[in-house]
Amino acid sequence: MLKEKIIKNTHEIDYRYSEDKLIEELTKYIDATYGEHYAQDKIQSTEFIIDGGHGTGFCIGNIMKYSQRYGKKDGWNRKDLLKVLHYGIIALHVHEEEHGK
Repeated sequence: MLKEKIIKNTHEIDYRYSEDKLIEELTKYIDATYGEHYAQDKIQSTEFIIDGGHGTGFCIGNIMKYSQRYGKKDGWNRKDLLKVLHYGIIALHVHEEEHGK
């Protein structure tokens, strides 16, 4: 299978680290979290925590938790890395809400 190339500003990008495919995988992972049992209520616990002003600490704490657990609990669990990235994105959202871009 040929490596797909993305065209941006008329230049082809040859992703050296499969970023395009990994971002696609991350998007699918995040999409799936919205169908999980804890996301079925009208407000998710993450939203409640962010609304209470604790979003940054919550996200950073979870980034640390899943970073430290990678390679230990359940072995080299790829899902732990996806969780780190997901909480990083949520932290960016909180940053934008609190401080702008």
